[in-house]
Amino acid sequence: MTLSILERRRIEAEIIKPVYDELVARFGAEEAKAVIGKAVRENSIRQAATFRDALGEFSGLEGFHSTLHLWTMDGALEIEVLEQSAEKLDYNVHRCRYAEMYREMGLAEIGHLLSCQRDSVFCKGIDPRIELERTQTIMEGAGHCDFRYRLAAKAPAAGSE
Repeated sequence: MTLSILERRRIEAEIIKPVYDELVARFGAEEAKAVIGKAVRENSIRQAATFRDALGEFSGLEGFHSTLHLWTMDGALEIEVLEQSAEKLDYNVHRCRYAEMYREMGLAEIGHLLSCQRDSVFCKGIDPRIELERTQTIMEGAGHCDFRYRLAAKAPAAGSE
């Protein structure tokens, strides 16, 4: 049986919580957040590479969009697609069970590090031409998340990010 991403994130969070608590006790909250944030970003890059290998290099927004069902599985996200084309993918998330879960676990202060920050890194890992603009998240208190993906004409030059 394949675990949903929501269930994977719950298991990861159960492991990260005591590590985060220990990091806070030893080094303070800011340093603990920096360590957790960096580790999660690097993990997201590795995960994206696996998806990229399966989808094929430069699969664009179509390839990226084909993975969305994995994040919405089991009602994890309730989304409203506003526009979808080869160059643009716009949607709003109206319910985020990831945010709900992190709050219930007492991890609201780092929920954005455990989930939200992955989004821009992951999409670029799928295809470096994909850019994400998001101005708000449920995790950080907004009424909805606004995902606005664009496909650039060409990938940014190495080292330009």
